[in-house]
Amino acid sequence: MGRMNSTGIVLGTMDFGTRVAPDQAFAVLDAFVAGGGTWLDTANCYSFWNDPAGVGGASERVIGAWLRARPGARDTVRIATKVRQNPLVPHSWPASAEGLSARAIRDGLEESLRRLGTDRVDLLWAHAEDRSVPLAETVGAFGELAAKGTALRVGAANHPAWRVERARALAREQDVEPWSALQLRHSLVQPRPLTPVAEAGHRMLTPDDLDLARTEGLAVWSYSSLMWGAYARADRPLPATYDHPGTSRVLAVLDDVAAELSATRNQVVLAWLARQGIDPIVGASRTAHVEEALAADRLRLADAHLARIAEAR
Repeated sequence: MGRMNSTGIVLGTMDFGTRVAPDQAFAVLDAFVAGGGTWLDTANCYSFWNDPAGVGGASERVIGAWLRARPGARDTVRIATKVRQNPLVPHSWPASAEGLSARAIRDGLEESLRRLGTDRVDLLWAHAEDRSVPLAETVGAFGELAAKGTALRVGAANHPAWRVERARALAREQDVEPWSALQLRHSLVQPRPLTPVAEAGHRMLTPDDLDLARTEGLAVWSYSSLMWGAYARADRPLPATYDHPGTSRVLAVLDDVAAELSATRNQVVLAWLARQGIDPIVGASRTAHVEEALAADRLRLADAHLARIAEAR
């Protein structure tokens, strides 16, 4: 797949400042950079559901504190954040979730920059759709921020391919920076067809998304790719929607390939995504998680491995 600016492993920081204490988050960030990692993924809403205050911002504040404590780090890492889902009223989501109006986008990024302590983000995502706002207005606002240099690139998370392509056409009409990256949920195992996942707002990667990315040269990032530890930990079983014969076939092949390559299940999943041109976001709460994930960048799956996995799926 021809794409723009492949990133490799992206560090997911969703739990920083809530479930992951700042000192532990600092250790994870240090290990990620020491291991050659570059991209950090956060959002202005992370993680309001785990924060007693009932609003987001904790993750960005921790990253900002780490940047202040590590002179020169801002020139080493690239930061991606998102606007759209942060509650404007504490403990009131989705009723008060910010939308994608021009004002909401501008205000959202301004607050993110303040928390991060930086003058720009390297990638700004629209975290989810907002069909109450004309798409042209949303596209124009993202384009304005790109023109100002406060968002060096812009992308769409949890949007269907047709909406992304429509937004890109509108960007061409307005002569502004188009969305050039997609972020969607994807992993080796898949839920039962036509069965919705339990996690509100998650949108699964589809063949249409990959076709759009291949045709237009878009970056593709995936989230929840390691299924919250389910590949590695017996105490974290896969959700019920993944309970079908296909999952058993895939896991059996995954174990075989991992044994042949002297790798972990997680590393094979990450390497499989990389072979498709997909950059996985890996959430980490310990340095060992970071080291395992970064080692997957050096793992090479043969075409025969890919064929066996494809047949099982």
